Amino acid sequence: MDSKEMRLQVFLAQAGVDSRRKCEEIIKSGRVEVNGKITLAPGDRVSLEDEVRVDGRLVKPMKRKIYIALHKPSGYICSNKDDRDRPVARDLIANVPQRIFNVGRLDYMTSGLLFFSNDGDFSNLITHPSTHLEKEYVVTTKKNIPEELMKQFVAGIRVNGEFYKAKSYRMKGPHTVHIVLEEGRNQELRKVFLSRSITVKKIHRVRIGSVTIKGLQPGHYRNLKESEVERLMEMARKKGNK
Repeated sequence: MDSKEMRLQVFLAQAGVDSRRKCEEIIKSGRVEVNGKITLAPGDRVSLEDEVRVDGRLVKPMKRKIYIALHKPSGYICSNKDDRDRPVARDLIANVPQRIFNVGRLDYMTSGLLFFSNDGDFSNLITHPSTHLEKEYVVTTKKNIPEELMKQFVAGIRVNGEFYKAKSYRMKGPHTVHIVLEEGRNQELRKVFLSRSITVKKIHRVRIGSVTIKGLQPGHYRNLKESEVERLMEMARKKGNK
């Protein structure tokens, strides 16, 4: 990497602080200093010659980029720490001293495939709503699942003023369905089912783009292959340009 100038939020993302969007929030909250002065402008230009600190910690762009696939069990939170002292998904990844962060989220009780990385550009591309990268879930419920609800979900359904839309579904039994989302929102699946008084027993993510959870046991993780990372980013770029 050369010493050319770049926007501050890009610098922080390449330093593995977080995704670009999160880095913008960090900057605007007054947590970043450039050459000893707090800056609130994500678009400020910096270079490798500048001294950039986050919460007093000196940061530099990473030379080695890390990409990890984790099988998150239910009962783990996607955060660096938790005020309620719940288990943190990041702590399942051992022998990785570099600062890494979760790429996207799974809620506390949802299990399945979750990426971690120190590459903010990768995170931004994979999680940005405009890329419409497919994410596949297996949902298990207590009551029978009306296929009419699934058809409405694919057509587009409004719940408490929020609009939700699935790309496709595949019934696997009266209580189980595979659902593919392109733009998953917070608690989306639970809200759609609860709108029909259907309690969700389990949500499990089995795929993100071209990467599946096959062969990865709960609580275990692996490094993504270079070809997998390239394929994911290629898929996201193509979908984002449509």
